[in-house]
Amino acid sequence: MSLDKTLIRELAELLVEADLTEIEVTESGRSIRVARQVTMITSAAVAAPALAAAPVAAPAATAPAGAGNPAPAITGTPVTSPMVGTAYLAPEPGAPTFVKAGDRVSKGQTLLIVEAMKTMNPIPAPRDGVVQKLAVENGQPVEYGEILVVLE
Repeated sequence: MSLDKTLIRELAELLVEADLTEIEVTESGRSIRVARQVTMITSAAVAAPALAAAPVAAPAATAPAGAGNPAPAITGTPVTSPMVGTAYLAPEPGAPTFVKAGDRVSKGQTLLIVEAMKTMNPIPAPRDGVVQKLAVENGQPVEYGEILVVLE
């Protein structure tokens, strides 16, 4: 049975483009499955980094309140969660966060990830801008449509 290397390459590219972990195609009685290994973050593994991230997020949340001007928190572009899941601010436990308040970001840059059904979903910046506020903490459950980040 001859394998179609072009088809396998196209499937591998589709995995990366669509951020999938595996894909299987069945045609004319033969099946081709392409998979890639993805580092999974579990809630238990994130417990310690979540505690470490909380103090960083707390000053950012209290700074606008201390200034007595909450309006800037809603003047930017909100980036909302496209799904129900768990938000993670770093790619893995112990790693630096993707972004923090004050960081300049480019359109498409990963701001954070939302884990849903054991799949890590990167949340990209919808436009160029500056991170005004991180509205969630590491390991926090999020709902569909919940504001995750606000960009200036």
